[in-house]
Amino acid sequence: MRRRTKSVYGIAAFISLLFFISGLPDCTSAAQDSATATAVPGPEPGTRITPGYASLIGEFAYLWGWPMVNVHNRYATFKDVPKPGLMGGIVPVAPPNTLAMLHDYIAPEERMVACPNQDVVYGFGILSLDKEPVVVQVPDFGDRFWVYQIGDQRTDGFAELGKMYGSEPGFYLLAGPGWEGTAPDDIKKVFRSPTNIGYVVPRAFLNDTPEDRASVQPVINQIMMYPLSEFTGEIKTTDWTAIPKFPPQSEGEEEVKWVVPDKFFDQLPEILNEVPPLPGEEPLYALLQSVLDAASKDDKIKAALNQAAADADANIVKPLFQFRNYGIPLPDNWTTINNGADFGTDYFTRTAVAKSNIFVNQPAETKYFYQDLDSTGARLNGSKRYTVTFPKGELPPVKGFWSLTLYNEHHFFYPNDLKRYSLGTKNQGLKYSPDGSLTLYVQNEPPGEDKRANWLPAPAGDFTLYIRAYWPEASAVEGKWTPPPVTAVK
Repeated sequence: MRRRTKSVYGIAAFISLLFFISGLPDCTSAAQDSATATAVPGPEPGTRITPGYASLIGEFAYLWGWPMVNVHNRYATFKDVPKPGLMGGIVPVAPPNTLAMLHDYIAPEERMVACPNQDVVYGFGILSLDKEPVVVQVPDFGDRFWVYQIGDQRTDGFAELGKMYGSEPGFYLLAGPGWEGTAPDDIKKVFRSPTNIGYVVPRAFLNDTPEDRASVQPVINQIMMYPLSEFTGEIKTTDWTAIPKFPPQSEGEEEVKWVVPDKFFDQLPEILNEVPPLPGEEPLYALLQSVLDAASKDDKIKAALNQAAADADANIVKPLFQFRNYGIPLPDNWTTINNGADFGTDYFTRTAVAKSNIFVNQPAETKYFYQDLDSTGARLNGSKRYTVTFPKGELPPVKGFWSLTLYNEHHFFYPNDLKRYSLGTKNQGLKYSPDGSLTLYVQNEPPGEDKRANWLPAPAGDFTLYIRAYWPEASAVEGKWTPPPVTAVK
């Protein structure tokens, strides 16, 4: 009975806050006077509240704050890294305001970021812009696809830097909300973050050939990030094949647990200080702060908040790991999102993405299509065999590249003898049918030799399929193109 009551509480919290947010001032109106918004009375300081009310607000606070706590805890982990290197010998990590790069695809043992891809050479850096602005180097990529994903603590993008934007080689500056300096003449553009903590994830496309692995090395060796005080106007280089290896952060099959429910409300005050409110969010911050203040004075209120965090983690956030539980429905049980890294006050989608596949690109950079189910609505499972057939001329419409990636039940690669985790543009040996269509075979056991080039190995249990369309054409962005069905073979 208690489980049902808490479930109703969670729904009530969400509905209650929807009404609350809908009553906020119109943050899109340029004529809105912020002084008028702050003049509306908020919670009375020192007012006694009940554990039930604390639980109501606490469940919403957990949903709202989950992505920001996630990024905060990544920052807290990486700030002590001594130099750029590879965590567990796999994942690029670096001290704040610097980055590290891989020199090949990421290994399947990676567990720090769910849903990695096997199409690019990755980099990663964490931002601490309260210290000083940061310079990012962009080499000359030639015809190679590239994009730097640059996000704030909310996981919203705040910079446009990539091939799709026509960005030129050179130096770019990332500055925090409080910076009042002047950029050097050699800086091509300044991007300003609304938060001091953020991240930079460079991506450079890599064909799955020895020749391209060799040709990409001198280019990625010029992908670097460093504090403005170290800027000389000269291109710096690093041999990313020679960086040190650090011990792994976790063991097991699941992603590192970046958000711990019983610590959440101890961290939330820091998050409220780190992340400025969006326009119109000031009353929400006051509401959350009033409950935190009450919890600091009353153990029963604090206990109610901790229980709310545990309940919200289990009943609200955990289900968002499954792609079929959020997003825009598409034909044949595919789903997508239209506001990646541009979530604003879409708190539900922001947290769903952070839980299932954090660090997504902005819509102009990548269009994502998610699939947990086959064409009949049954869960994808390695006990069955599936086909995905793209008719002639109906491959994902992109100016960059596309791929179909398979993830196991934990949203990581399924180790297999072929070391094949995705199929798409990077694969030079895909075989097309006489009619020009492309059929990919998704199954646990190998198909016939004539189909082996198009085989995407699947685990014995549940799995997920995921289409990326980098630099998507308008037809993909606008929903005129959608993926073909995932068909179970009878």
